Amino acid sequence: MKKLIALLLAACAFAGTARASEGGIAWDKFPQNKMTDVASLQHGAKLFVNYCLNCHSAAYMRYNRLQEIGLSEAQIKGNLLFATDKVGETMKVALDPKHAKEWFGGVPPDLTVIARSRAGAGGSGADYLYTYLRSYYRDDTKATGWNNMAFPSVGMPHVLWELQGQRTAKFVEETDPHDASKKLHRFAGYEQLTPGTLSPLAYDDAVGDLVAYLQWMGEPAQNQRKRLGVWVLLFLGVFTIIAWRLNAAYWKDVK
Repeated sequence: MKKLIALLLAACAFAGTARASEGGIAWDKFPQNKMTDVASLQHGAKLFVNYCLNCHSAAYMRYNRLQEIGLSEAQIKGNLLFATDKVGETMKVALDPKHAKEWFGGVPPDLTVIARSRAGAGGSGADYLYTYLRSYYRDDTKATGWNNMAFPSVGMPHVLWELQGQRTAKFVEETDPHDASKKLHRFAGYEQLTPGTLSPLAYDDAVGDLVAYLQWMGEPAQNQRKRLGVWVLLFLGVFTIIAWRLNAAYWKDVK
């Protein structure tokens, strides 16, 4: 029995190591303060509609729910409603799945709950997306001309490249510490090839806004849920004190 447990633990450790080695670079922390910033969420919604909604749908999200982040129905119709003329419709795309499979090799996934589905050992789903969208680099060996440090050999091109500009990844050749006959390529940063319309800091900020919107879209009521949770905990705390004092009063004469 002990040997079986030891083998299972070793297998789990090996699997975890394998996943870590395949997962690319360590994930950066997503700026959580953007989740309570209405301006960031609105800007993220704009980026999502303009850059993501061309191929990716959000079939479980309705346009009129954007009113919950401070947008009026007129603003939604005038600035964000391109695929339909009804605010109550879901965020679908006109891209035919058959054509998508022919052009991209697969159907682009729905993004409604993408931030919730990408959580892992490296952090939250928002951490992953924040890292992924900031880790593209030019790679002429790939069909799309792009690669990604967080998702090696990714099939999706860099749709935000005009904002970030074009850059290449630098690698340093090192000797494998476990096998001197092998050489390893260690990532050593990026080199900017052409500038983007945004500065590096402004691009990171824009990606943070987009990821904040993706995180919000996965659960639009999450901020309300957290606020309600605080009040529930406070109520339970006060009620616990009242119940404790009542219990002492009821049993006072019995003792």
